[in-house]
Amino acid sequence: MRKLKLEMIVERGEDNLTGRVTYNENLIVESADNVNELAEKLKLLLFEFEGVDPKSVVFEYLYDVYALFQQFDFLNIGKVAERAGINAGLLRQYASQVKYPSAKQARKIESTIHKLAEDMGKALIYA
Repeated sequence: MRKLKLEMIVERGEDNLTGRVTYNENLIVESADNVNELAEKLKLLLFEFEGVDPKSVVFEYLYDVYALFQQFDFLNIGKVAERAGINAGLLRQYASQVKYPSAKQARKIESTIHKLAEDMGKALIYA
C-alpha cells in the first residue's frame, strides 16, 4: 500500500486542540482533546471528502508552542528554556499564547527539543 504523507498543523483551539491538513488544495480542519483523536478524525474526513484510505495516511506533525507542551506535557518548560537559551518566563508566555515566538525563536525551541530527543535516544538504563 502506498503511504500518503501529509503535514498536520496542530495548534490551540477554543477549548482543545485544532488540526488542519491540506489535500488537493482543500483545507480540512477538525478539533479534539488530543493529537491521536485529532489524527483519527482527520483521517475519517479525508476518507469522507476525498476517498483517501485512512490506513494509507501518515501525518507529519507541526505544533505551535502551546500544542507542543500539551502533547509532550512531561517536558519541563523551565529546563527546555534554559537549554534553548530563552528566558523561562518568555517560553511560558509562548506556551500559554500570551506571546508568540518569532521564526528564529521557534527554530531555537525546535532544535532544543530535537537535541533532547537525540540525547534521550542514547540513554541506557543499568539494572
